[in-house]
Amino acid sequence: MKRNYTLTQSQKMMVFILSMSLYGLSNMITELVPSIYLGPVEFSIEYFAFIPLTLCILFHPLYAGIGAALGEVIFGEIMLGQFGGFGELEKFISFSLAMYIAGSLVKDPRNKRQVGIAAMTGVVIHQLISMMVDIGKVWVGVDDFEALPGLAESVVVVEGFSFLNDVLFSGILFALLPTLYLVPRLYGKIEPLLGMKPRTPDNAYAIRGILHPRFLIPVILLAISAFGFEYLSETEWNIFEWEATFSYISESALTLISLGIAAVVSATIVYVLIKRSKKERNKAA
Repeated sequence: MKRNYTLTQSQKMMVFILSMSLYGLSNMITELVPSIYLGPVEFSIEYFAFIPLTLCILFHPLYAGIGAALGEVIFGEIMLGQFGGFGELEKFISFSLAMYIAGSLVKDPRNKRQVGIAAMTGVVIHQLISMMVDIGKVWVGVDDFEALPGLAESVVVVEGFSFLNDVLFSGILFALLPTLYLVPRLYGKIEPLLGMKPRTPDNAYAIRGILHPRFLIPVILLAISAFGFEYLSETEWNIFEWEATFSYISESALTLISLGIAAVVSATIVYVLIKRSKKERNKAA
């Protein structure tokens, strides 16, 4: 008999903070890796998506996905003394939505086929929303495109190439392969640290179906809101955009500070989990 996958409030919070700190830490590491430009096209490590993907598959995808998206905002923006306003909301919605869908697609984390499909689906959804938003901004006229001035259609080629690069490069190397490696090895070992039982087909958190109205309608509404927030970020209505007074410090110094804070938070969470696990084992003995 199938049962709903539920967590206590403390477990939800632990999953949330763990995802936020680990992904925030990885995001800072990618900031230190230089990018390579070929004309208007950028070749770079987009993100270490395997971290939120692994946590979304092993734990509750909603709290792990939102935690990772918030970690990027806190450690990748606010800690660097800047906040993009409505533009950050678009990133938050698109990324957390993609990770949530990816984690929800997996009914059995031991099934490598499900894990692989979910990992690539999450990356494709996130990059697809980002690509469509960038193309839409140019076509609507709220953003400029410098590749071929006066020819808005050229944005489709450049953004399409960037989409394929991010999916095939970052998607395979930094999402699919590490997720396929980590999920089977962490399954059944990391869940007890949070006092949880592993997800199984009989005790799984899974969506009813990708085309189910209860799932599809909220997804469409969230995707539309992501478009709207990004468009607002390019207008005078972007009143939430700000830059801190300490932003005069060099970007690399701020990145290192943010990296250090994320590392301390991550290490603290891991220490608490290990200590809790030892206490429970001692009580059981």
